[in-house]
Order: sequence, then structure tokens, then C-alpha cells
Amino acid sequence: MKMHDVTGTIFEGMAVYKDKPEKQPKMNPQTTGEVTETQLEMNVHTGTHIDAPRHMMMDGETFESISLDKLVGPCKVLDLTAAENGISKADLKRFDIQQDDFILLKTKNSFEENFNFDFVYLAEDGAAYLSELGIRGVGTDALGIERSQEGHPTHKALFAGGIIIIEGLRLKEVEQGDYFMVAAPLKLTGTDASPARVLLFDELHF
Repeated sequence: MKMHDVTGTIFEGMAVYKDKPEKQPKMNPQTTGEVTETQLEMNVHTGTHIDAPRHMMMDGETFESISLDKLVGPCKVLDLTAAENGISKADLKRFDIQQDDFILLKTKNSFEENFNFDFVYLAEDGAAYLSELGIRGVGTDALGIERSQEGHPTHKALFAGGIIIIEGLRLKEVEQGDYFMVAAPLKLTGTDASPARVLLFDELHF
């Protein structure tokens, strides 16, 4: 059984959304004698993370509302590396996407180490289509699932459909196909997101 770790590494100077300095993680190691302890300060949307509805809706549920059962199970990696801008309904209809699927969008974002302001994103009509299908969740290899869309319609369409959003995946080494996913977020409560370690296994069943 082969395991793929599709989690981005967290470090000072890493790529963060829109290259905003205030989003950079800060690590402050302090050593007393032979004991070192590091103080970590970071945004909950750092690197690979899972969004909660509160992120884009003031009355949305916070992170503890997301069931771990929905983050462990089969998923499909879709090869969208030819996409140049927004992933549309037409792009997604080429794939066999079924109700309750968890899909991961592999785009050219996975081949970039620095933040690209023109990253490939999920367009509003693509999000609406996934919501209509009733999928379980969607993951993207960008640090945001939408780009410069007034009112954040992609997030809102997905959240309205009860769809889980994972951002910041690293899918460069992963081929299109079916996998077993384990997405393990920090056990946070009251937040709008949580960093997560996301692993894909070639075999769908252990």
C-alpha cells in the first residue's frame, strides 16, 4: 500500500495567501539548559487546511461542526492540469462525479512553490454544479478555492450544499484516480478553519 502525503510543509517564509506578511507563521524556539520549546503563531488558514462555514458566513457553523467521519474515506483525484483559469461546470462534467464523492482538484497550482495571484480556482458555476450533485467534499491545490469573486459565491455555494472545503493540497506527485483519504485536522473549536495533515492511500480499503 503506497501512501501519499499531500500536505504542504509549514515554515517561516512559506507561500501564504496573497503573500501577506501578517499571514506568515512565526516560530520562536526558546532553549533553557538542554530543553527547547518552540512557540508557534499562525493563521488557521495556513498551508493545507479545512474551511468551516464561519469563514465566509457570519452565522455559519464553526469548525467543530465538521464530522471527522466525512474526512476519512474514498476520494477521487481529478486531473485538471490543462485548466488555465476558473474550473467550470463544463470542465467538471467530463468526469464521473457522483453523489457523496470527495473530489480533489489537481491543477497546475501543484507545480508552483510561490503564491501565484492568477492561481487556478473553482468558478461559481462549477461550485453550483458540485452542490447540485451533492458531493461530500472538494479539495484544491490552491491556497484559496476562489479568486477575486465578489461576495465569495464559490465558498457560499459549497457551504450551502454542506460540502467540505480543503485548500492548500500538494498533488504534484499524485496521478488521477481513486484513493483512500485520511484528512486529520487539529481538534479546534469555535474557529473558521483548521490546519490538517492529509494522506492518500492507493488502496481504497485497509
